[in-house]
Amino acid sequence: MSQAQHDMIPEDAPVYVISVAADLAGLHPQTLRQYDRLGIVRPSRAGGKYRLYSMRDVRRLRQVQDLAGEGMNLIGIKRVLDLEERVAELESRLAHYEAREASTALVVWRPPRRR
Repeated sequence: MSQAQHDMIPEDAPVYVISVAADLAGLHPQTLRQYDRLGIVRPSRAGGKYRLYSMRDVRRLRQVQDLAGEGMNLIGIKRVLDLEERVAELESRLAHYEAREASTALVVWRPPRRR
């Protein structure tokens, strides 16, 4: 696959089998299976059997590797990554809310008529 073709694949498209994802992340396939069992990375399943990883999953695997290299255990890593996902979700919701509140709609108020 050329770099141009690779760049056209959406970040969350599940396209990498476990051996390729492990190679891209610099890990052993058995490590990816362990991370899947622990819920640290949640690959898609092809036919309910084969794990398929996205580039987002590979980035997460690299992040796990970095945190483990800093001495963090897997339970702590899972907690950190889950909290980061939650923060990103809340930031997205806040941005959506703020965009809606910053409306440029014109509101005209007229006092009620006296009888």
